Formats: sequence, C-alpha cells, structure tokens
Amino acid sequence: MATLSGTSAPSRPSLATVAELLKPITWFPPMWAFGCGVVASGLPLADRWAMVLLGIVLAGPMVCATSQAVNDWFDRHVDAINEPNRPIPSGRMPGRWGLYIAVLWTGLSLGVASLLGPWGFVAALIGLALAWAYSAPPIRLKRNGWWGNAACALCYEGLAWATGAAVMAFGTLPQASSLGLALLYSAGAHGIMTLNDFKSIEGDRRMGIGSLPVRLGVDGAARAACLFMLLPQAVVVALLAVWQCPWHALAVAGLMVAQAAMMRSFLANPIARATWYSGFGVPLYVLGMLVSAFALRAASGAAG
Repeated sequence: MATLSGTSAPSRPSLATVAELLKPITWFPPMWAFGCGVVASGLPLADRWAMVLLGIVLAGPMVCATSQAVNDWFDRHVDAINEPNRPIPSGRMPGRWGLYIAVLWTGLSLGVASLLGPWGFVAALIGLALAWAYSAPPIRLKRNGWWGNAACALCYEGLAWATGAAVMAFGTLPQASSLGLALLYSAGAHGIMTLNDFKSIEGDRRMGIGSLPVRLGVDGAARAACLFMLLPQAVVVALLAVWQCPWHALAVAGLMVAQAAMMRSFLANPIARATWYSGFGVPLYVLGMLVSAFALRAASGAAG
C-alpha cells in the first residue's frame, strides 16, 4: 500500500501510533481550563470528585484527542508538506484508519459526556461540532485564521472552564463573573493558537489555508498574537481590582509583565521563537488563569 510519502505502509496502526495521533501533549490546556472552572465555582469538592475527574477525562483524552484525530485526517495533505513524519502522511496510520479513529473517539466522547448531565453533554456536543467544523469540509474554519483560531480557543479555554464550573454547580449556569473570565481567556488563547501556525506557513500557503501568518505576514501575525494574549489579561486585571481582589490582580499583572518581556524576543524572530515562546511564555498565561480562578473562589468565600 502506498502512502503520502511514497513508502509502503502496515495494514493497521500500532497502539503507539494511535497515541501519537491523539497527541496527549495537547490535552493539557482544556484539562487545565476545566480545573480552573472547578476552582472558580467556589464550591467544595467533597461530593463531586468523581464528576470532576470524569470531566477532566472528557476535556482532554476524549474531546481534545478527537479534535487532534479529526484535524490530522483532514490535514493529511498539508502535513505531507509541513510535517511528513506525522502518523498519516508517514504511512504509519494506513488507509482510512485516521478517519475511523476520529469517528470512534467522537462517539466515545459523547458517551462519556452523557454521564455529566445535560450541561456536560451539550458542552461536549458543541466542542465536537466545532472540532469537525474547524477541520472538515465544507466548513473547514481553519481556512480562515480569524475564525479557525477563535473556534479552537473557545473550545480549549472558555467551553472547558464553563463546563467545570457547571459540573460543580450540579448543572446550573455558572456565575456571570466566571463566564466573563472564561470568555476573556478564550480571547487571549486566540493568540496562542496563532503561535502554532508559524511552523506550517509553507504548507498552509500552498494548500490555500489562510492562517494569520499567511494573511498578515510573519511580523503582522506575531504582533496580532501578542495583542490577543495581552489585552484580555489587562481586562482581567481591571476586573479583579474592581472585584476587590487586589493581590490576585497584582499577581496577574506581574505575569503579564513577564510575558511582555519575553514577547520582545519572540517579535524579533517569530518563526524561530514561536515554539520557544509557547514553551516558556504560555505557561505564565495559563498560570494567570488559575490565579484568576482562585480570585473568584476567594471572592465567593468572602461573600458567603
């Protein structure tokens, strides 16, 4: 059997190849966001441990893993240019196995989501729908970097955060302050999504995918990514101050300053340093998410 790279392929993928397709390293952001929603709820974990653990599994190993499989299947020709060693273009994931796994994981995710009640199921349904819309034609949101990154950011951060808060509140709508922070950190994650696009400019340009580096150029996309990451955090700092959480506001502001200092190096050479900034700058961003979640928890405790 021929592969996209022109070599022979096995008849079925190994378990290691399946794991590589599902990309465990990408599961952390939605799992973290779900945990932030749990913290922000201000509610005790005493009788919700099982549901919280189930939600973390849903956010990462299920829904996020599904999105990775879907993306790799519909991006297989782009990956043959940008990253030919990935499971599908390399031939280690032969035939239509990539598609079969994406469909299977979609069904398994909905099964797990059904155990989390109506909110968990609807949230998973929305996340999975966006995952398919992002990668699959005819919608294929990723052809437009503005819309595609927005869909990913909403799923990875806002939807996961809101689901964590709702699970803690036995399926009721999270408080407005929690939803507001979830949306702000989703907006900031748009910039994080752009960081991932710098490594695939050549294939995106040749295959007609309008990522921000393709649309705006390397320097323009780098500046846009930094603004997307910094501006929502500035609003978060202001809100925390208004909500009488000065120490939390100061901590998030400090994390912002550290990010801004690192962004200067990133902006000097975006293609070479996008991965570097993802590894060292983005953790400061997500740490700020947790600080903000603890601010809401402290505020709810004070109000109680």
